[in-house]
Amino acid sequence: MEFKELMAARRSVRRFSDRAVPREVVDRILAEALTAPSSRNSRSTRFLVVDRHDLIARMAGMRDYGSAFMEGAPLAVVVLGDTAASDLWRVNAAISATVLQLACVDEGLASCWVHVDGRPRRKDDPEGERAADYLRTFLPVPEGCEPLCAVALGYSDFRPAPLPAADDEARIIRL
Repeated sequence: MEFKELMAARRSVRRFSDRAVPREVVDRILAEALTAPSSRNSRSTRFLVVDRHDLIARMAGMRDYGSAFMEGAPLAVVVLGDTAASDLWRVNAAISATVLQLACVDEGLASCWVHVDGRPRRKDDPEGERAADYLRTFLPVPEGCEPLCAVALGYSDFRPAPLPAADDEARIIRL
């Protein structure tokens, strides 16, 4: 797939089929994501791959807004940052998550990012339990790592509409 086609095809998709993602496809996606650039080549990003439906269903409850759709995903990847490897772990993890999502498109998969870092579990309790702390209660998040996001992914027959027209030129500053 050409890069322009890849970018045009990438959309946040929240509806997945029950079809399992083969291990070799997951391995290719992860291999691509591991090539993402990182600050000073620190390679501070880690991936926690979850393919158990019971755990993904629990992950869907990490927030009371924006994560419920995960329950229908056959696979989720928690994108983590090793905080000792780089003070820019969040940036590195965000780049890796983006490459992960583009690799999904290239493999014919759909995906959607759910933000974890700094997010509360309950929207009406912003100072309450954090989504990351909730995930730690049942996922083996390595010591010294922080979750940035979770990417739900799988096969989908849903085709979202193309991006609406926007004044892209207004977002560009030229000197």
